[in-house]
Amino acid sequence: MTDPAANSPTETLGYTLWAVFRREPSASAPAGDLTAAVAEVEASGVTVRGFYDVSGLRADADLMIWLTGVGIAPEVLQSALRTLRRAEPLASLVPVWNAMGVHRDAEFTASHLPAFMRDKDPEAWLTVYPFVRSYDWYILPDDERRQMLADHGRKGAAHRSVLSNTVASFALGDYEWILALEAPELVELVDLMRDLRQTEARRHVREEVPFYTGRRIGIDEIAEVLA
Repeated sequence: MTDPAANSPTETLGYTLWAVFRREPSASAPAGDLTAAVAEVEASGVTVRGFYDVSGLRADADLMIWLTGVGIAPEVLQSALRTLRRAEPLASLVPVWNAMGVHRDAEFTASHLPAFMRDKDPEAWLTVYPFVRSYDWYILPDDERRQMLADHGRKGAAHRSVLSNTVASFALGDYEWILALEAPELVELVDLMRDLRQTEARRHVREEVPFYTGRRIGIDEIAEVLA
């Protein structure tokens, strides 16, 4: 079951973790400062790529956290999330959705790296969603899949201001892939997702929900979002 060549000893892995939370309406408004907790997390080698205000876009969520770690073990990201969750103003929040992924070579595009592994600065808006391919996708002829993905890629590449982060999530949860798209303006994410509906590869998507979308905010804005 193990391919010795599949994971080179010198390969640098990039793990990433998203966590979405909601505030209990009956709870008092959270207070506190996350600065020390964030500093502790980043001292461990984890990057807090952002906190995101997802309130209003969905009824079941208020705040999303995005953590990344290049060249560190996945359990370090798990520990980092626990550190943040124990700190105020997050301690009283209720978890809504979590997803972890790791960079693996994309299908037929070994050189593709997520934006967070290319030292790209985070953009103002983020949408994160999972997807699962159709049952027959992986047994289609390679040439057929390659052509569909090339067409899909050209559609996406036309939206030059959007940063893409595609990571594998096989066995890490209920999904095969997690995709996080970043853009300076929210409407750019809307336009991109609409255009990607018009591809043949779309016929081979079995699941692609939930979507969590939000604006990147500073630590000093979190308390107001949760108030």
